[in-house]
Amino acid sequence: MNKRYLDITDVGIEFDTSGKKFRALQKVNLKLDKGEFVSLIGHSGCGKSTVLNIVAGLYQATEGGVCLDGKEVSEPGPDRAVVFQNHSLMPWLSVYDNVALAVNQVFRKSKSKAERKAWVEHNLRLVNMDHALDKLPGEISGGMKQRVGIARCLAMQPKVLLMDEPFGALDALTRAQLQDSLMKIQAELGNTVIMITHDVDEAVLLSDRIVMMTNGPAATIGEILPVNLERPRDRLELAEDREFVHLRQQVLEFLYAKQSAREPTVAASAAVVETTSPKLAAVQAGAPPERPGNDFEAA
Repeated sequence: MNKRYLDITDVGIEFDTSGKKFRALQKVNLKLDKGEFVSLIGHSGCGKSTVLNIVAGLYQATEGGVCLDGKEVSEPGPDRAVVFQNHSLMPWLSVYDNVALAVNQVFRKSKSKAERKAWVEHNLRLVNMDHALDKLPGEISGGMKQRVGIARCLAMQPKVLLMDEPFGALDALTRAQLQDSLMKIQAELGNTVIMITHDVDEAVLLSDRIVMMTNGPAATIGEILPVNLERPRDRLELAEDREFVHLRQQVLEFLYAKQSAREPTVAASAAVVETTSPKLAAVQAGAPPERPGNDFEAA
């Protein structure tokens, strides 16, 4: 692994809210290896999405910065693809065309038409959606739409895959199926992933490390928990695994004992509302950005 593939250094950010300064993040430091899967977890208003948006290049940090593969992140780009909580597919385009839109944007000059077609079909096969190439988003289920959104991001061949509660709006069974699919894809492709989640079991199941954030304002990283469970991971085998249970308890202890939940301030809520993604969506094939299970909160 290449150390410091993604380097978040001393990141802090302030928002102007009604003429006042609101400090959302303070001295956030995190370094990821290439191919590492890291989950961000914490109570609402702790700045998880703000961290993700800074890495995506949508927000500029007030202090500190982000480097990816030796280059400073200053704006959105196809080397960082985002899977939103909702699929954000173009409803008038077919499954195939939604993915092709991103592929054509990124590879129009480097791949022939035939190569781009084969690449779209390959990525839809990765998420088991090659049987629905001609269907419109309105003709498939929510879980299938999310699979297409994942395929679209994978097809861009990003250096980092950013996932903002990608399975939070799905039912428990569909969520589990997509978690298993993501583990297989990540094992095959070696993607570097940062995922926001409110689901403790999901964080332990998928991650190499769990980054637990303190409450805002001026949120930061409270603790980082290594997850040294052997891969590949089987959810049924892990259900009674002592190490899995121990890791789960450590996350819950941080969230409930060390960081008791509290309502976000009005300023914090305003900052979150500002987290719209028109520029980022344009980079991601022009797609506009549009929770059940074991969540520790319903936020």
